[in-house]
Amino acid sequence: MLDLEAFTFLNRALESPLSPLVILASNRGNTHIRGGSNLPPSAHGIPSDLLARLLIIPTHPYGPSEIKSIITTRVQTEKLSISEEAKDKVSALGEKISLRYALQLLAPASVLADVSGRPGKQIQVDDVEECQDLFIDARRSAQTLGETKGYIA
Repeated sequence: MLDLEAFTFLNRALESPLSPLVILASNRGNTHIRGGSNLPPSAHGIPSDLLARLLIIPTHPYGPSEIKSIITTRVQTEKLSISEEAKDKVSALGEKISLRYALQLLAPASVLADVSGRPGKQIQVDDVEECQDLFIDARRSAQTLGETKGYIA
């Protein structure tokens, strides 16, 4: 997170005639501003004078129908062929693990479908499951590292 000096610089830059577009992202609640030990806690760790000038846009996780729609769009964009069951499986992975991980499984699953000689190179549930075994997500990777003997955190 930025410190008080950085926020002062941003405030000054936003007052100039050629002010930049500044995008901040935060998931912090009420917290102290770094470098401002004499200041009370502030929302998101941002000084109140700067916070008053911001347009705050709340974000929410994608729902199951939105994830499926994004996957359908990606399949069409990359000109892939996928069965409805495989699309449901990838959508479920998008909900359970992450949308990024689910989308990244599509390309290797397409290669597996091609190698298996299916007509139209259609991705099946078996291809998605094999890719899931080959390419682990961040959570499973951290779990595997934690189980490894001698691992120093």
